[in-house]
Amino acid sequence: MEKVTNRKYQNLLLVAVLFLFAATGCNKYNELGVELLPSSDLFTVKNRVLKEDISAYTFREDSIKTSNGSNSLLGSFNDPVFGNTTVDFAAQFRIQGYPDYGTNPQIDSSFLYLYYRFFYGDTLTPQIIRVYELSEPLYFDVTDTSGVTSEFSYDQNIDLKAMAYTQILGELEFTPKVELDTTTADTLYQILKIPMNPSLAEKLVYADSLDMINNDVFLNYFKGLMIESERLGSGTGALLSLNAAASSTFQGSALVVYFNNDENKALETPDTMGMPYVITEYSSRVNRITHDYSQTAFFDHLNSETEEDSLIYIQSTGGLESKINIDNLSTWRDSVNTAINKAELIFTIDTTLSDMSNFAAPEQLLFTYVDTLGDQYLPKDYSFSPAFYGGALGDDNTYRFNITQHLQQIIDGEIENKGFYLTTANKNSEANRVVLKGSTSNVGIKLVVTYSKYMQ
Repeated sequence: MEKVTNRKYQNLLLVAVLFLFAATGCNKYNELGVELLPSSDLFTVKNRVLKEDISAYTFREDSIKTSNGSNSLLGSFNDPVFGNTTVDFAAQFRIQGYPDYGTNPQIDSSFLYLYYRFFYGDTLTPQIIRVYELSEPLYFDVTDTSGVTSEFSYDQNIDLKAMAYTQILGELEFTPKVELDTTTADTLYQILKIPMNPSLAEKLVYADSLDMINNDVFLNYFKGLMIESERLGSGTGALLSLNAAASSTFQGSALVVYFNNDENKALETPDTMGMPYVITEYSSRVNRITHDYSQTAFFDHLNSETEEDSLIYIQSTGGLESKINIDNLSTWRDSVNTAINKAELIFTIDTTLSDMSNFAAPEQLLFTYVDTLGDQYLPKDYSFSPAFYGGALGDDNTYRFNITQHLQQIIDGEIENKGFYLTTANKNSEANRVVLKGSTSNVGIKLVVTYSKYMQ
């Protein structure tokens, strides 16, 4: 294959810019500007739509990171298309200062408060969650031998139940709900208020003072709580998006111990006091996520490239991704002096199976390429500009990716064509999913290429 020389490539880029004004979307250029070109050179601009060379398959996504996301998930969800997803949650609870319970403290009660504003599923199916104390520590960060500190990462397969004591400290049956502020139309915070076993409050109130001198010591004494979601047997259910960590505008989910003491009793109008143990931005927050696809229509085709389905399935929460193959791209190398003006890959939603009125599609997908070692990377077009690269959900129910520079790299022999993957952008803090038309459907997956050829 002959590579395009630097001079010719620069000329091609210049002409490509001119033709974006005069000929983008056309099968041939407008002849108005021909006299401006050198008489010894000739440029042509063409469009080509690739469909037959594209194949797509649904795979389970490799285990994703589930620690310290912007939101944490909780619940069990029977998706009518994607099967069951069940999510457990564990977190550290930190002290905000020395927890002074005063003289002769008497415990009144204790509750775990978990806040959420959004969920994915229905408001009809009751769910059950159970709370356990962690017996093993969670870690927020780790320091290596050279003194460098980095975030400690957990993935979706972590067995949180094995890290907890067997005693159930709290249990709650609930049905998700959503309420809007009548003035702002904003979604209001909802609360799961879980009554806790008195033994936990006793552990906290009557702790030795040396166990509460700072958070490092306290987290060794009280390692946190694990909230288990009971898998639904029937009904749709929902996955809650928890607002777990405190921020500058939100108090955070918390464990609160209510108590009385001698000082409070001496007041003219005594009232029960509360001591909060808060999930902060520095608290480790972890999800365990399990999926069951055994009853789905696509199960027999899952994780296989032997037979194409007419549909592909994309799901967050470490669920499903699509392996995309675009064959014969290397043949463009034989087309000497070719410059890619634009290469747009288009995926179309199957709006019937996706049922977006009830199950919102992801707002953003990612299209990555596979290198020679099997690792995935975002194409060069993304580093040039995420907006230029695309991948956002369009009003026409499509996801469009601009892979112009990446395709040019393949043509120039800089990158080998080892295939691609299509996944969700937000993997660990939302539950959105979507069904797309596969390459064998009538609509198919399209790669629309506008290119220029330079001839002497």
